[in-house]
Amino acid sequence: MDEELIIANNGMDYMDTEEEERTNFNNIIAAFKCYRANSLCHINRREAYLNTLPNNHQQMLIKYREHLQKLRYCIDMNNKVIRNIIQDADCLFQNEADFVRQGHQSTVPSKVRSQDIHKVQITLKQIFRDWSAEGHIEREQCYKPIIDEIIFFFNPRKCKIENVKILIPGAGLGRLIYDIASKGYYCEGNEFSLFMLIASNFVLNRCVIENQCTFYPWVHQNVNNLSGNNQTEAITFPDISPTKFPPKGTMNMVAGDFLQVYRDANYWSCVATSFFIDCANNVIEFVEVIYNILKPGGIWVNLGPLLYHFSDVPSENSIEPTYEDLIIIIRSVGFTILKNKTDVVTKYAQNPTSMHQSEYKSIFLVCQKPDGAD
Repeated sequence: MDEELIIANNGMDYMDTEEEERTNFNNIIAAFKCYRANSLCHINRREAYLNTLPNNHQQMLIKYREHLQKLRYCIDMNNKVIRNIIQDADCLFQNEADFVRQGHQSTVPSKVRSQDIHKVQITLKQIFRDWSAEGHIEREQCYKPIIDEIIFFFNPRKCKIENVKILIPGAGLGRLIYDIASKGYYCEGNEFSLFMLIASNFVLNRCVIENQCTFYPWVHQNVNNLSGNNQTEAITFPDISPTKFPPKGTMNMVAGDFLQVYRDANYWSCVATSFFIDCANNVIEFVEVIYNILKPGGIWVNLGPLLYHFSDVPSENSIEPTYEDLIIIIRSVGFTILKNKTDVVTKYAQNPTSMHQSEYKSIFLVCQKPDGAD
């Protein structure tokens, strides 16, 4: 891009204290930094067990032993990419000077949380989904219906699309906001996860050519592999460079909690959500905020399942309305439902070569805030 995409830190005060925010940031950077050591530890444990097996068993597993060595190589290559991703993480936000001055340097805590290491692995899969050529099929399933609906409702031949303001909560690595802005619309993404924000900053601002990086997103998938090659397949990203091919429209990214950041009523022409609304403790709050921030006549486009991420987290409260309940909620809040589809087949960060394939029968909704609404 001619100008670097700035990630505004408008809502990271969801932490109770600055100290908690600083600790959270350091924990996440530590997880990225400890990726290699943690991953190799798992490989070493497998090899140590292999060495205890009877000699005849070890002879049968010579190819498997060689495969473990290939996994080490893949982990090293992933680690090189990760080091590039976090290289300027301390300068991520628009208010970076205050952030660093207040002591948010990425020091490594004594113990890295296992769930954070797992989120690093998820981030690698998300890069596959959003920014590789191989992830195109998933993007066609999950993003194309949303983009097509936006183009249909805000027809470039009938309106000035640069004045159409589109918000993407749960923007992840930013591919959907990039694709929408590339059509000429004003598009802003909102993301809560620092893992996603750090990685999206790298792709959107630091990847200057196509297929600049090579990584191995399936190296941690140890089951349901027909061949060792399925686990060690090299993937390159990005399939398109946002810096080399900047979008025609305006693209922004804002960090923070959606419920806290977006409070201005009647502002957005469209809110588009993909695999997002089930991230709420109380989905009604999401629907109410979306309704409030939309202009009268604006639309909400939603595609995704109802996983309800907090439903099985012991420390979190959660409600899990059915799809039928959700329709009642949407209408009760004030929306008019224009389109309502079920059984829309979608996948999420799936290894195409795995023996195990899972898919969602997602819901696709287009809801409108009535013209006369306050």
